[in-house]
Amino acid sequence: MFLGHIGAGMAAKRVAPRPALGTLVMAAQWVDGIWPLFMLLGLEEVRILPGHTAVTPLEFVSYPYTHSLLAGIGWGALLGGAYLAKRGDRRGAIWIAALVLSHWVLDVISHAPDVPTWPGGPKLGLGLWNSVPATLVVEAVLFAGGAWIYSTATSARDAIGRWAWWTFIAVLVVIYVASVFGPPPPSESAIAWAGLAGWLFVPWAYWIERHRSRVEQR
Repeated sequence: MFLGHIGAGMAAKRVAPRPALGTLVMAAQWVDGIWPLFMLLGLEEVRILPGHTAVTPLEFVSYPYTHSLLAGIGWGALLGGAYLAKRGDRRGAIWIAALVLSHWVLDVISHAPDVPTWPGGPKLGLGLWNSVPATLVVEAVLFAGGAWIYSTATSARDAIGRWAWWTFIAVLVVIYVASVFGPPPPSESAIAWAGLAGWLFVPWAYWIERHRSRVEQR
């Protein structure tokens, strides 16, 4: 899942108003952001296996240090704790930790049974990716819902706040469609470098937030 994770980050603005959009998106995508580093270091492994699922040709062989339930709890506590220490916002810290852990939940829904509970523990996966139509519907609902919630929880202060936001949405959708309907990646290392490029969306999200204002809820 890709758009669904980011949708969760955007939706969290309603319940965690103080953290910036960049912080929320980073939390929701944290484990996918650090996963390429673990791959490049040889600590985790993915293989390209066309036909492995209907949506993605990636076979996730081993990724317990980033994607297991235990790792999600640990990374969530780390990010939430770091945010709390810096901002003193307990509510925001709790939601940041929850967003990190939500990645595991959404991965269990979408993946084949390859998502670990802990290193060496049982692996789970409900296999949403075995159906392209079902995957597209779920991703679209999560992403569109998150975008709508963020759009109503904030308002643009200027043209950048409008156009940077909607361009952000459009680029994410184009990348997702290309990944689902395009050819398989050329190599495992290409997957890692493409994953690292995903960090570019975090400063983009921070930039968007600097040009938008929070809408007070009644």
